[in-house]
Amino acid sequence: MHVVFICNEYPPLPVVGGIGIMTRNLAQGLVKRGIQVSIVGLYPREQSGIFTDQGVEVIRLSRFQHPYINGLLNPVLLSRAIARLDKKNPIDIVETPEMGQAYIGGARKAQKVIRLHGGHHFFRYTLGEKKPLLWRGLWERWSFSRADALCAVSHFVADTTRRLLNLRAIEIPILPNPVNTDIFRPFPEIPETPGAILFIGTICEKKGIRQLVQAMPEVTAQVPNAHLWVVGRDTTNPHTGCSFIADLQQYIPDQLKDKVTYLGSMPNEDLPRLIARAQVCVYPSHMEAMGIVCVESMACGKPVVFSQTGPGPELIDDGQNGLLCDPYDPASIASQVIKLLSNSELRRKLSSQARQKALQQFSLNVLVKRNIEFYQRCLI
Repeated sequence: MHVVFICNEYPPLPVVGGIGIMTRNLAQGLVKRGIQVSIVGLYPREQSGIFTDQGVEVIRLSRFQHPYINGLLNPVLLSRAIARLDKKNPIDIVETPEMGQAYIGGARKAQKVIRLHGGHHFFRYTLGEKKPLLWRGLWERWSFSRADALCAVSHFVADTTRRLLNLRAIEIPILPNPVNTDIFRPFPEIPETPGAILFIGTICEKKGIRQLVQAMPEVTAQVPNAHLWVVGRDTTNPHTGCSFIADLQQYIPDQLKDKVTYLGSMPNEDLPRLIARAQVCVYPSHMEAMGIVCVESMACGKPVVFSQTGPGPELIDDGQNGLLCDPYDPASIASQVIKLLSNSELRRKLSSQARQKALQQFSLNVLVKRNIEFYQRCLI
């Protein structure tokens, strides 16, 4: 079997999102099972090139960046690269995120698969926008009309997308993002930092970082040694035009400025040892399709506070292997963080159960097998 993923953020890169991490994890797992995997994507010229990553062939095409012609020429680049791969070794599966099948070709006999990671309709609706943007909405619908099969990273993204795009009874198997639980694992030799709270994610409104920062005065009032570590890429606040980190400062009283530390972006492979140092991991995202960083922290055996919105209850059974919060309410976030920081027995209980759930439901070993079975069904 030859599987091709269309991915524009395959590591290593200065900044990698959840789709890039998921694609690398799954691709490497498939290769270990004897499946040929190729990655094709569009990148800035300085990041373009061809290399092999643990048996995975990665083709980074130098994308056109002209505002008037890139929408026409970039799909041609992708399709030609796929055609060359198909000629060398026929492709069985071409997989893309929601909008990807709208603009690629080159492998006529391959099955076109869309994996639902949270597309344009999904996030416009779940984040409160009234309707999708016209052309992006049409492009996404066209992509779905060309797909031969669908799968999704959570029940929530599958059910929501089914409703928004009127997919009716189309089968959508649920294949969560896999985590390498050999890399994301407990490190008992690394001591925890008392009071350390860890947030990992893009620093923007959608990730709930503002509400987490607003929760810190209440947290520190109850747990004086509490300290928030923020890991992730800064963004521009669209409402102010300023750095989002700079805007967050207004929510922190002067006497608590030293209670929040921004650590910048980190490579994914450096995260497990940082997670090991934290006592609590907190991800109050307003909406996710799945939330791979939550599962990575669970796999490390850490108590996690995650959002009760969207797929939150699919990842965490509240009170059993983590805690859920209202991501829009700083008081709700503070309450759950205080509960964990103040109760070492609760932390130990949730940590153990979190690791077990990650191993049983989200590990690479479990999910590679399920993905192969899905691809085989696509080819029947």
